[in-house]
Amino acid sequence: MADAETPVYAVLLAGGVGSRLWPVSRDLSPKQLVKFFGRDSLIQATVKRLLPVTAADNIRIVCGREHRDEITRHLKEIGLAAGDRIICEPCGRNTAPAILLAVLKILQLEKEAVLCVFPADHVIKDAAVFRDRLRSAISLADNGYVVTFGMTPHYPETGYGYIEGGDDVSDGALKAERFVEKPDLATARRYLEAGNFFWNSGMFAFRASVILEEFKQYQPDLLHKMMGIDLSGEQFLAADYIRLPDISIDYAIMERTRKGAVLPSDFGWSDIGSWKSLYDFLPKDKDNNVIDGDVIAQETRNCFIMSHERLIATNRLENLVIVETPDSIFVSDIDTSRNVKSIVARLKEKGRTETIRHRTIVHTWGSLTVLDRRKGGDVTRLIIRPDAACHSVAGQAHSLTVLEGTGRIGELEVERGSTFTATAGEVLQIENRGRESLVVIQVTLSQDEKR
Repeated sequence: MADAETPVYAVLLAGGVGSRLWPVSRDLSPKQLVKFFGRDSLIQATVKRLLPVTAADNIRIVCGREHRDEITRHLKEIGLAAGDRIICEPCGRNTAPAILLAVLKILQLEKEAVLCVFPADHVIKDAAVFRDRLRSAISLADNGYVVTFGMTPHYPETGYGYIEGGDDVSDGALKAERFVEKPDLATARRYLEAGNFFWNSGMFAFRASVILEEFKQYQPDLLHKMMGIDLSGEQFLAADYIRLPDISIDYAIMERTRKGAVLPSDFGWSDIGSWKSLYDFLPKDKDNNVIDGDVIAQETRNCFIMSHERLIATNRLENLVIVETPDSIFVSDIDTSRNVKSIVARLKEKGRTETIRHRTIVHTWGSLTVLDRRKGGDVTRLIIRPDAACHSVAGQAHSLTVLEGTGRIGELEVERGSTFTATAGEVLQIENRGRESLVVIQVTLSQDEKR
């Protein structure tokens, strides 16, 4: 464990999208904000797992600006205020710039902190063993090592990078001899038989001052450009940030440092990088299925089936993934389900919004759900939380009808059954002044319809 006076910070990287988990994971609702199982989203579970080792005040989350409000809400649900915990990037530039940004921010507060870096969207089965390994990693980092958590492989996985371990270091760690790319199956089998190769988890621990020296040595251009950005406030100019090199921490530092140590770990880790990996992680029923939602599975085996709003009924199926959302359904052979990433790319080429957002968009004030969208106009449901407010759509004529709750629309007090019509260009504030949610249906006419 680190010296009692050494502050320990946890840095969560929450900038990914997780396109291999489409249609649930999307640009504005990435997988770290999804509740795939249990009551917590992946980012909430990650924070809770760290709290017994890291002080709540020392947790930092690096994310995109577009996810700040939603992450704020997820933290509030588990009793934490966002405060200074969230560090926003104006645009994504891979893990090396994200980590360096957090390092420089924390160095403004602490000169000799140990930083533990974790993706916000991974899952771990044995939290107690994880915390034990985390304490060992902190001790190694406090002694000047740049530590990587290496997962003990249990089968020849070709979807992960590997780390070769060398001589013993201390606390059960080995010298990190080399990082290797995702191997083919034959190579992965050799790694498994060798016994000193570990899956690269993307989790790290190091002193802030030590990793800064590594950036000076191995990534001087990135460090120079980052130091040229004013990091004193919360907002950085995207025009400045996008000039940073787009490079991962592995390529930037881990494959070059001479201070690298790999800490062999086995605590039931998964990066949940595909529907197949989620299926492998979750418990199965008697037919070896993972089923969530309103599902009737008849003579169905070895399947992952998830329903969000509609009934899914299956008959005599095997080895499939079936995932339903209000606007999309994904069906695939389970072993090749990670290929959904190429489908997402095709949808983006066509400009389809199903890759960007769900029909329901969560805001700090409540949620907005598109109920119907036709040539003549849109029908939207607004749910405003108590003591919150939002604005109706500006620029087009629309009508508002209150279904539940009490509040105020513009200058008028409203209750269940109240209606209001707004002209084109009129912006109305909708305010919830009651103790329950205020539910409003908004019908917006299209420009063509108004003519």
